Amino acid sequence: MALISLYKNSAVPRLLYRLHQGYMKVRVPVTLGVRTMILDGQGQVLLVRHTYRPGWYFPGGGVKRWETLEEAARREAREEAGVDPAEMEGPIGLFANFMEAQSDHVALFVVRRWRTIPCNSTEIAESRFFPLTDLPADATDATRRRVEEHLGLRPRSELW
Repeated sequence: MALISLYKNSAVPRLLYRLHQGYMKVRVPVTLGVRTMILDGQGQVLLVRHTYRPGWYFPGGGVKRWETLEEAARREAREEAGVDPAEMEGPIGLFANFMEAQSDHVALFVVRRWRTIPCNSTEIAESRFFPLTDLPADATDATRRRVEEHLGLRPRSELW
């Protein structure tokens, strides 16, 4: 456990993430990812903070070969948040993300019922529920936009 803590608090995850991003820009210029908006029924959403980049995000990641969008969203919810979805809505949208010189597309799912499972990911520094109307200051812009769209505070955009 101490080794995982040391790894999470080092510069290694950030360096590996940057190297991976550079490789992906050249090797795989178009990517497909998933995110899950996990709601607790009390007006809160589950967000995660990674070890390798700043900010709070919906749990999610890349779709693997031979994996459906829903399978990827379920896997990422389990791996990053310790949440095993009982039901999933979606995808409720497919969004284009042209940041970091890539053509990334993100499918968003909503989870309202789940069970908690053990999670010990070296990728996640922290996971926590936040009120939908009071996200942390360093929640990503995309996370904020999706929550505002969910609450009906803004029209849905096709951009992540």
